[in-house]
Amino acid sequence: MRLEKRQHPSAVACIAAPVGAVLFTLLVSSLLVLWAGAPLGPTYALLLHGALGSVFALTETLTRATPLILTGLAAALAFRARLFNIGAEGQLYAGALAAVAVGGMHGGVGLDWPPGLLFPALLLASAGAGALLLLGPALLRARLGVDEVVTTLLLNFIVLLLVSALLDGPMKDPLSMGWPQSVALLRDLELARLVPRTRLHTGLLGALALALVLWALLRRTLPGFDIRAVGANARAAAFAGVPVTRTVVLVALLSGGLAGLAGAIEVAGRTGYVTLDMSPGYGYGGIVIAMLAGLHPLGVVAAAIFVAGVLVGADSMSRAVGVPTYLADVIVATALLAVLVATQLTQYRVVRQ
Repeated sequence: MRLEKRQHPSAVACIAAPVGAVLFTLLVSSLLVLWAGAPLGPTYALLLHGALGSVFALTETLTRATPLILTGLAAALAFRARLFNIGAEGQLYAGALAAVAVGGMHGGVGLDWPPGLLFPALLLASAGAGALLLLGPALLRARLGVDEVVTTLLLNFIVLLLVSALLDGPMKDPLSMGWPQSVALLRDLELARLVPRTRLHTGLLGALALALVLWALLRRTLPGFDIRAVGANARAAAFAGVPVTRTVVLVALLSGGLAGLAGAIEVAGRTGYVTLDMSPGYGYGGIVIAMLAGLHPLGVVAAAIFVAGVLVGADSMSRAVGVPTYLADVIVATALLAVLVATQLTQYRVVRQ
């Protein structure tokens, strides 16, 4: 058996591939639900209701999707240029620390500024922190050929250790009664609520706007063409006159900046301060979302809402029928593998020798 590339993928195959991936995911998760001794229909109904069945459920899903959209965009942009950024988790925390450093209540660097100037400075500081954290691995890859997967992954652990040291040291909130958390953000810098008495904030609108901007950048601009060319074949792009190193640096700055903004929006929109458990793996989840979306910026939005809905809905489902919440992780992982295999089968056919 071997794989042979299709000359012209058929429209039927392109439609059947995602449908088949969804059906396969439902089959695998259904077997696990039955194994846990729960009824299929009520279990899936509770999962759907817990994610979308009420105003509270829908707003919780969108709140959780907001940082996932930004980290998904960060991963999608980097992967488009074959810069494999596995460090979005560390970049998110770096952005969160920068946000608190600029806009913190106790000794922040910009307390004398009006909120109209301080909030943009907060966002710039967060984006800059995330961008600089990815710039080093990108330059090491471009100049010395160092594998960026290793360097970005290891930087996650370094940043988390730095966060732990700062939360127990100079950035610790004196009012936290010994709990390791940073100083709080100024109330004037907190994001407004989109729906009263919920946690859904205006950061969602910013994430959606950035998805549109990134799509336009990739499809309608010369730097976007350079990014796609480098991702397709860096040697051929260099031969055609594309500045490969400059393009990789640009991608690193944009990708790291998006992940850093995710940290700032989490602090300003949801938590108000930094803790070690602020992110339940948003950086790593962004990689899954980028792959589910086929590295398409607008697809990232749909994939992030899907993943967030599964994770939020699994909580209420677990309490009602006793199915472990880990089923949500299985659904997301199975969907990712099924989509990847289905995408390959639209581009290649299996030939028996």
